[in-house]
Amino acid sequence: MLQISISLVFNLGVILLLGFIAGLLLNKIKIPGLCGMILIGILIGPILNEMGVEFFQISDSLSSSLRQIALVIVLTRSGLNLDIKTLKRVGRPAILMCFVPATIEIITVGVLSYLLLDLTIFEGFLLGSVLAAVSPAVVSPRMIKISDSGYGINKGAPKLVLAGSSCDDVYVIVVFYAFLGIVEKGSMDALSIGLVPVNIILGIVVGILMGFLLGFIIRKIPKTVEAVIVMLAVSFTLIGLEELCKAYTKIDPQALLSILVMAIVVLYKAPDKALDLSNGYNMMWRVFEILLFVLVGASISFDTITLSNLLYGILILIIGLIMRSAGVYLCLIATDLNWRERLFAVISYLPKATVQASIGGIALSMGLSCGGVVLSIAVLSILITAPLGAILIDNLYKRLLTYDLDKNIVEEKEVFEDKTI
Repeated sequence: MLQISISLVFNLGVILLLGFIAGLLLNKIKIPGLCGMILIGILIGPILNEMGVEFFQISDSLSSSLRQIALVIVLTRSGLNLDIKTLKRVGRPAILMCFVPATIEIITVGVLSYLLLDLTIFEGFLLGSVLAAVSPAVVSPRMIKISDSGYGINKGAPKLVLAGSSCDDVYVIVVFYAFLGIVEKGSMDALSIGLVPVNIILGIVVGILMGFLLGFIIRKIPKTVEAVIVMLAVSFTLIGLEELCKAYTKIDPQALLSILVMAIVVLYKAPDKALDLSNGYNMMWRVFEILLFVLVGASISFDTITLSNLLYGILILIIGLIMRSAGVYLCLIATDLNWRERLFAVISYLPKATVQASIGGIALSMGLSCGGVVLSIAVLSILITAPLGAILIDNLYKRLLTYDLDKNIVEEKEVFEDKTI
């Protein structure tokens, strides 16, 4: 037992150290560090395993648990930073961008995967739901930086992207688990379809109730670290209750959705505590980000990757991005954004990373036949779109957005005008 514990601790230490160094080096050349973390997993893991050094042989159950914790942290951070007042001010376009671009991409990828890859139609939609999410790790800090720099404030383009992309992730995760259940069962019946909206509503209701309760409790807790512990404990409990419900009933209360809604309600009930909580989760994310992306890279089995699947995967990814971009542009019709600001929104919706890494390996860990293909194309999407999106945003936002000198004044105004109202 002692030897196993030492081996596990050593594995985690090597992953953290190599992942941190790789991320740091890529950040120096303006490429998202998460790409370096994935590459470390892809390159170093198989090499060391061939040498008989089992650095990356972490059990599937532990790897799955780490991915689940990463998802909890990602969704909680999104909820603690998703101000409903901002979403209301931004209006109809932000609401449409929460689901329209993702839906278009899911349908496009699903149909193309059915036609080009050896996947069923529902496995194709499962792949589409993995690929469809925007990366908060790439997009969110850039939108905040751009707004703080005084660009695009008057019309609210960065706020629009920030609000829409946060909800986009949740929508995609809910859709993913719906298709995962269908693929796992191998069929779709009327009861399963009817329970999807029931499960979503139940998840929202549970999140609201727990959010009000947690908001009251957190206001009584003086230390941030203790408040973070309580919030994590509640989140993990919700996931455990979801697993119990699925084991003994047909109800799936969507714990991840509950966690996001809970965080939004905590922001509403205890705004003075929300910033401190968000900072606490950000620090945890720095650790789990490395573990998540390195393990995802190490999970790829090159035996499941063929040249035709690789080429078809790139083609599906490109066409999916084109259709997604058309969906973003469709959401911005009848707004006062000019073509440059609309192009900025389109570019900002390209990067994929965090959600793909969190859910991309779930099908493989469950032993589904499509798991290897889904994970491989998910990683491919990260390696292509994360650096591409980051580079385009960083180099074009000053050309595409207006610099508002009186930013402190205009931030208090209506940040978006919807001409259809």
